Formats: sequence, structure tokens, C-alpha cells
Amino acid sequence: MILVFKHFFYKNYVGLSLWPFIFLKSNSLKADTVLINHEKIHLRQQQELLLLPFYVLYITEWLLRAIFYLDSYRAYQNISFEREAYVNENQLDYLSHRKPFSFIKYLCR
Repeated sequence: MILVFKHFFYKNYVGLSLWPFIFLKSNSLKADTVLINHEKIHLRQQQELLLLPFYVLYITEWLLRAIFYLDSYRAYQNISFEREAYVNENQLDYLSHRKPFSFIKYLCR
């Protein structure tokens, strides 16, 4: 389910997945198939990790990378979950052939 909340987002962020919802900054973004695919990849990651472990791992990885890079945005960009989603967001059929726990191969890249 896709919901729109204009004032929910910080700066350049336009989408967010909190299983089972995708939140978007504006209604026009519903037509952005690449963004929607990116967020659906996150929904799959959340589903396979049973939600709570996903959020714990996401935040932990972000914190460690923020300390390493001394840059919160660069840390965000390098979270394994984000890397998988960004690399594959243009492949609109990615989820049909994605193997479970595929984000793991993006941990050390």
C-alpha cells in the first residue's frame, strides 16, 4: 500500500518503506516506477528478516558507517540494504529472480 505524506520527509528523501507500507513525499511519485521498485526491494528485505531484525541491522550498520565515514549521508548510501536497492532499482523484474538475503553480498563492497 502506498501512502503520501508531504511533511514526513527530510531534505532530499522522497520515499520510505515501513512494512507493509511505502510512504512517498508527493502523489506524483506514485508514477516513478524506479522509486517504487527501490522501495519494494526494501519491503522484501524487511519481510525476509521479520521486520525487527531488519530495523536493528539497518540502524546498526548506519551507525557504524557514520562513525567510519564521519558523514551520515555517505553512511546511508553505503548501508547494504540501500546498496542492493540502488544497484537493482532499474531492473523492474529484480524481485522476481532475487535470491533471499541478497543484501549480504553488499555488506563488504
